[in-house]
Amino acid sequence: MTKLIANKAMILAAGLGRRLQPITINTPKPLVMVAGKPIIDYAIDHFVKAGLERLVVNVHYLADQVIEYLDDRDDIEIIVSDETNQILDTGGGIKKALPFLGNKPFFTCNSDIIWHDKYEEALEGLLSAWKDNNMDALLLLKPTDSAFGYNGKGDFFMEPNGMVIRKNAGESAPFVFAGLQLIKPNIFEEYPEEPFSLNKVFDKLLSRERLFGFVYNGNWLHIGDIDGLKIAENYFGGHSNSR
Repeated sequence: MTKLIANKAMILAAGLGRRLQPITINTPKPLVMVAGKPIIDYAIDHFVKAGLERLVVNVHYLADQVIEYLDDRDDIEIIVSDETNQILDTGGGIKKALPFLGNKPFFTCNSDIIWHDKYEEALEGLLSAWKDNNMDALLLLKPTDSAFGYNGKGDFFMEPNGMVIRKNAGESAPFVFAGLQLIKPNIFEEYPEEPFSLNKVFDKLLSRERLFGFVYNGNWLHIGDIDGLKIAENYFGGHSNSR
């Protein structure tokens, strides 16, 4: 593992998981099982293997279940950022958790993705590609034509230097944001403590030419709905779910 630029991470686990109903009526999305393992554990295991010191997890829907489950993990420090009273969206959730994330770049990770480092290590790739002078955020990007459980039209194009360009409405783009990134904490200082989306942050960084991408060639699974869950189960039927 490259010398750690980042030693902390946040998993965004406060979502309602509506597209995974009826499973998520009584089970929070991070605890939905894939090949006998909760989705959130795939990410936690990667962060532990990478040697990170601290993990922050925000909670809202069925928060008690998530908190109780995380209490059983003793291989990394886990801090819960409680959004039980008000869900803050992706950007607002990170803003609230900043006191626990330090002053260095940190990882953020969605709770409905699994990356399987069979061919390439996602965290290692982001750390190796990070250029502190040029970047405020570095997104893991997955080619849409090789993404499991994703049937959208992509999010971004990418310049030869790695800078990303958001697609226009109605366009198809070759890369989807894979829900994992390295990002600097100071860029959140200009935003109020209220609900807001990470897309608002991305748009600001795009205007400043400070948003970059790293193309991931390992296997990536999106478990955003029941079909995605079935695809993930079938995938791990033919692969070990380690790593």
